[in-house]
Amino acid sequence: MPLNTPRRQFVKGLGATAALATVPRGVHAVTGGALPARARPLPLAAVRLLPGPMLDAVLTNTEYLHRLEPDRLLHNFYTGAGLPPKGEVYGGWEGDTIAGHTLGHYLSALSLTHAQTGDSESCRRVQYIVDELQRIQAQRGDGYVAGLTRKRPDGTIADGQEIFPEIMRGEIISGGFDLNGAWAPLYTIHKLFAGLLDAQHYCGVSNALPVALGFASYLEKVFLALSDEQLQQVLACEYGGLNESFAEFYARTGDARWLAVARRLYDQRVLDPLMAGRDELANFHANTQVPKLVGLARIAELDGDRERAGAARFFWQRVTGHHSYVIGGNADREYFFEPDRIADHITEQTCEHCNSYNMLRLTRRLYGQRPDAALFDYYERTHLNHIMAAQHPETGMFTYMTPLMAGSAREYSTPFDSFWCCVGSGMESHAKHGESIFWEGEGGGDPVLFVNQYIPAQAGWAATGARLRLQTTYPHGADSTLEVLTPGSDGAFTLALRIPGWAEGFTVKLNGEPVAPLLEAGYALVTRRWNAGDRLALHLTLSLREEVTPGDASTVALLHGPLVMAADLGPASDVYEGMVPALVGEAPLEKAVQGDSGTAAYRISAEVARPGALSLVPFYSQYERRSAVYFRRFSESQWTEEEAALVAAQRAERELAARSVAVIHLGEMQPERDCNLTSEISYPVVYRGRHGRDARMQGFFEFDLPVVPGELILQATYWGGERRRKFRILLDGEELARQELEAPQPGEFMTVSYPVPEPFTRNRQQVRVRFEPIGRHTAGPVFGIRLLRPSVAGASS
Repeated sequence: MPLNTPRRQFVKGLGATAALATVPRGVHAVTGGALPARARPLPLAAVRLLPGPMLDAVLTNTEYLHRLEPDRLLHNFYTGAGLPPKGEVYGGWEGDTIAGHTLGHYLSALSLTHAQTGDSESCRRVQYIVDELQRIQAQRGDGYVAGLTRKRPDGTIADGQEIFPEIMRGEIISGGFDLNGAWAPLYTIHKLFAGLLDAQHYCGVSNALPVALGFASYLEKVFLALSDEQLQQVLACEYGGLNESFAEFYARTGDARWLAVARRLYDQRVLDPLMAGRDELANFHANTQVPKLVGLARIAELDGDRERAGAARFFWQRVTGHHSYVIGGNADREYFFEPDRIADHITEQTCEHCNSYNMLRLTRRLYGQRPDAALFDYYERTHLNHIMAAQHPETGMFTYMTPLMAGSAREYSTPFDSFWCCVGSGMESHAKHGESIFWEGEGGGDPVLFVNQYIPAQAGWAATGARLRLQTTYPHGADSTLEVLTPGSDGAFTLALRIPGWAEGFTVKLNGEPVAPLLEAGYALVTRRWNAGDRLALHLTLSLREEVTPGDASTVALLHGPLVMAADLGPASDVYEGMVPALVGEAPLEKAVQGDSGTAAYRISAEVARPGALSLVPFYSQYERRSAVYFRRFSESQWTEEEAALVAAQRAERELAARSVAVIHLGEMQPERDCNLTSEISYPVVYRGRHGRDARMQGFFEFDLPVVPGELILQATYWGGERRRKFRILLDGEELARQELEAPQPGEFMTVSYPVPEPFTRNRQQVRVRFEPIGRHTAGPVFGIRLLRPSVAGASS
């Protein structure tokens, strides 16, 4: 079912059960409409995590943050300003034209770590970095301070500030991720702004906001020089949540000029349909869009713009209900696809971590505007099953994608040579696991404290003076207890416990006695004058259940409470060559046997599991294991018919994979960078859900492919209904083939094989593949490249 399934049915049923309980003396059920209209989280510094996986993740992350050297992250900031660097530049993305984005994430992560743990070293580093940025900004003299670079048309690398005078003159060359030769420069700047804002908020660094506002003034001049049409050209390149940053500048200064900039940073192509209530997300790069909606929601908070608030909420509903996998993540190979087509996109490239990081930020923003437990049903699921899956608990390294294809394994960053976007968002995610456990009602009325996540923690509630401690066996077990350590000066307030939407039943007890709480918007509310030592206990009914995949009732996932369960398919170090597991029969979960009581572990016998018995464990914990998360459901008769076809199809896929030397997904950011793609007059394209690239007249695109000795086959995939195209394919400057397309196979994609003679691979480890048009034609679009060995029989496939 969609992740945002309406909650009214289960609330109605559970309310009848709860009403049977006896209400202890001193407890009263509050009247309807008791929930406040708005809420805010308790400050992160007021929450301390208690021992458990979340605290372990924070401590592991802190250790990694302390291993990083601020001077190395500042390298390009120094050199761009003409100052000598104090450390060598890091590798990975920090060695590319997006350099500097990690520093912004790092500032945020350090600031959050200080708030979450009290770590003084984190704030010391924050203050040092901001002081250095202030010095660098003064050296430049115009407010600009960034570490990004740009690649000039002649191929040389220069300081990224060069692009802004060009843009102001109307010389704008913008694509999905490239702006005048710089990789998503406004995205990079947004990360720096966010880091500086966090430095001020969490560490109290007084010069952080002035540095940010100085740079904001520089950008304001750039934007003011552009017409609305020119600005839309600029915004066609990923700009992160830059609108949110400018809105926050307004919130902290009261200067309306910043809100005006924030409102103008509005990508019409993406946001207009959402404002009109239309889901046209398919084929858009997912993480490029989510921060824009976070920004819209923040702007709406500040100026009361209901239309923008509605667009942000509509986007959240569509993504969580129609574009999200069972673990809460979204997108295949970074892109949204058609709604309710999850089952068609269960691949090894699912669920970019940044997407979920930003979706949780949007969820928090929407929850603060209108508290509803359904929002935290999604938040909890994503936090437990995706965010926790993305950090290796021993090394502290991070995933980019979290693969859901059966038999796939996670790949992690390296400490000093990755610095992907998901490394940056990973640093932040695992610095703040206590940020959304407790929320307080905002506005008039009696004090209300929401418990939205069941994570062991202790909190101080400044509004009442109360201190509370939450202990729990959740999510593996069913019990959570909230103890009032000190009730505060008055002691009269409401505790609102979130009852998850999946719950089949629950009980609430106060000091061991049953309570009949009021149920409202997914919460069990108990109001009284609390005493020190009072204990409010929640027991939830946990069981293994199926969840149907939106759009395909024959594909299901299995969950234990909020935990997505995975079939353990063996160590990541071993190649998985088995079949995709399936469930057969009318009620296969009746054959599931739970492990020790209170654990999230099950075994399903071979009587109903195919090709054999399955061991089910929480998906997030499969750090070094291969998993299956989605299962096809068959009746006995269907399985008999399908088994032979499944075996044959999977055998063909394995054989193709075994023969493959390299596979390149053209038109996608990271794969193109991995193969060192360069191009001129060439553009990424999307057609029928597939990404590709073409080269227009006088243009080209070229990339590296690894090779092995001997004859090979180069396969290229095209759209079979293409209008006339003529182009050449070259290997290391020598013509391999000429291709002409003119609707050879209308209505379907087609793959063409080109034999690669042995001389092309002799004494080489890689070749440079180039596609270039002939005459006034277009090369491609090409929707994928595969280099493979000939079949065993020597045929050319």
